[in-house]
This record gives sequence, structure tokens and C-alpha cells, in this order.
Amino acid sequence: MSKYKYAGIIYNPTITMAANLAGEIQSRLKQLNASAWLCSSWDEKKATESAEGTSLLISIGGDGTILKTARMAIPWSIPILGINLGKLGFLTELSAKDAVRSLERFMNGEGWIDKRAMIAATVNAQKEDHTTHHALNDITVARGQKPRVINISVSVDGARMTTYKSDGIIMSTATGSTGYNLSCGGPIIHPASDDSVLLPIAAHLTLSAPLVLPAKSKTTMRVDFDHEAVLSVDGQLEIELASGDFITIERSPYSAHFLRMQPQNYFYGTLMQKLSRKKE
Repeated sequence: MSKYKYAGIIYNPTITMAANLAGEIQSRLKQLNASAWLCSSWDEKKATESAEGTSLLISIGGDGTILKTARMAIPWSIPILGINLGKLGFLTELSAKDAVRSLERFMNGEGWIDKRAMIAATVNAQKEDHTTHHALNDITVARGQKPRVINISVSVDGARMTTYKSDGIIMSTATGSTGYNLSCGGPIIHPASDDSVLLPIAAHLTLSAPLVLPAKSKTTMRVDFDHEAVLSVDGQLEIELASGDFITIERSPYSAHFLRMQPQNYFYGTLMQKLSRKKE
């Protein structure tokens, strides 16, 4: 008997194989006495509205599709099973060729839940119309298209730290530490950690080393500039900032939950394999 009776299948519409595989999985789920809805990863509104009451989300694409799926799962903590059709697949669990035949084991309740911390960024929390955005990988505050530094005044837990003159700042989760953070020289953190990394991008005459922050930390940034700056969520959602804006970044009350079958020490065994693929 299937543990997960009602699944959502979210696929990347730019990959032809993804839509075809989504149909195959939907048919297989029916054979396993489960039902499923299908949605393009580009239609986040529809997927988010459909997610309530869903017991499992199946993401078909690459890590980008998984990042979107994780935000769609808020606030229900729905387990996510990732099928990789991309290049890296840091977050995915299955390859396309193994997906359909492996499905029954997952649906019957085998495997374990890999819980990942998320972070939340609130723009101008002091205002009534403030907005909060949740990220699984990273929150980036960065300059716009003009190659000119922005000033970012940073306080951690209420203590004034420094003003960065830089291209921006990356605040990364442990999950995101192997992404943009790593490309800019930041450390790799085991994905089970709740810590985050604050890393300036091309800092000028100021602290350039990354800073690892504990889960309970609250970081406040004030941005000042005379051109343009943006806040980027997981590299997918961009919010234009105004000079003088305050951004507060802290641990999100939500987490991402991934359904796994591989050993719980898989991260160490696959790290170099994934990083080698990243360089290709």
C-alpha cells in the first residue's frame, strides 16, 4: 500500500524529456493506487495553490527545479523526490533512467527524510508593507548592471560589524554552500548543518573573508548606492532595492525535506563527483 497517496509532479517545461517523464510517472502512480497532479515549474502560483494536501512532491529537472519546488512546499514541509535531468543534481535523488522503476519503493515508505535549513530575507521589516522571501540556497544583495560597488552596512545580532564596499554579499545556507558561495571562494558546509555563510563579493578595502554564522543569528544590512541594486532569492527571483533599504536575513521557520534512499553519508561520497561535473 502506498504511503504517499496524493503526489504533485513539477517538471521543467524547457526539457522535452521532463514532460514525457512526468506523464510516465503519473501513470505509474495510478498503478500504485496513488493519484497525482502535474504542473510546470514555471507556474509557481498554480503549483503552490495545488500543494496543500499533497503528500509528496516529485521534481523533474535539475537543481533549479528543486529550488522552486522547495519554495512551493512552504509551509507544509512536503517531502520532495528529485529526479535529475540537469547537469549537477546536487539536490536530486534519482536519474531519469531509474525514476519509474524505483518509484514503488519510495511510495511504499522506504527511505529517509533529509531535512535542510532555509533562510528568510525581509526587506524593510519596519514598514507595514514589508515582504519576506524564503530561500533554500542563498540570498544575494548585489549591484545592478553597472560595474560600481555598493555600500552594505552589516550588523549581526544587533552588533555593528562593518560596511562592505563590494559588488554585493551572499548569504548562503549549508545547502547553498556548494553553489554561488563556493564559486566566490566560500567554504563548503555539510548540508545537515543549520549554519549559514556571509560572503562579500569582490570586497574593496574591507573584510573579504567569509563568516560562518550560527543558526540563531540575525543579520541586518543597509544598502546605499547611487545607481541600482537587487536582492536575489536562490538566483531565481529578483527584487529591486532602493538606496537606504534595510534587509534582515535569518533562519526561516520552514525547512525543505528531501526523500532519500542512498546512505546517510552520501554527501561525502558524491561531493567530488558533483564538483568535477560542475567544472565541465
